[in-house]
Amino acid sequence: MWDATIGVIEGAAGVLLVDTGASLPEGAEVRREVRELTGRDVTHIALTHPHFDHVFGTAAFPGAEVYGPVGLGEVLARDHQELWRDAVRHGLDPAAAAEAAAALVRPRHAVSGERTLDLGGGRRVLLANVGPGHTAHDMAVLVAGGDGAPEVVFCGDLVEESGEPQAGPDALPRRWSAALDRLLALGGDDAVYVPGHGAAVDAAFVRRQRDALADRFGVS
Repeated sequence: MWDATIGVIEGAAGVLLVDTGASLPEGAEVRREVRELTGRDVTHIALTHPHFDHVFGTAAFPGAEVYGPVGLGEVLARDHQELWRDAVRHGLDPAAAAEAAAALVRPRHAVSGERTLDLGGGRRVLLANVGPGHTAHDMAVLVAGGDGAPEVVFCGDLVEESGEPQAGPDALPRRWSAALDRLLALGGDDAVYVPGHGAAVDAAFVRRQRDALADRFGVS
């Protein structure tokens, strides 16, 4: 409904999901699709930031180890009513929004700097707290490349391709461009960048968005 991106990263010993969707039924559909793709259940979840369209599906993955940037869990505990209101404002059925808000899952693992997850078979994933920017709590997920494959960076809503980046009341706009600098340093020039909404982009797109945000919010 919002062109939001969900990522799945498979290793020999685990399956990591990046964000979980905007409702419990959406999360359940993602769970079914991951089983079709991999033959296994999700073992780890990385939540990129505390907006309903990225976290409301988490309870559909019981038993998964949940990671998020420091502070995200506190936002989910404190602001669940505001998340419900935001979801309804954006068109989610009120009952579905209430069900998801009541079942919100707080991350068990808070990432303050960087943390590496070993999914087995040489598949290592870096969780990096690169915010604030789009929110006060923004985390990126870097999947290492190799054998000719590029690195892949899941950006959350620090980067958006299908529309202009959205700066809501919880954004820190004057720090957003610096967050994108950290994101670019993480992935480098040759990485594939997966935005929170829309199609994958390259480093040049991220730089253009960084410059546009800097101009928009008066940051040099």
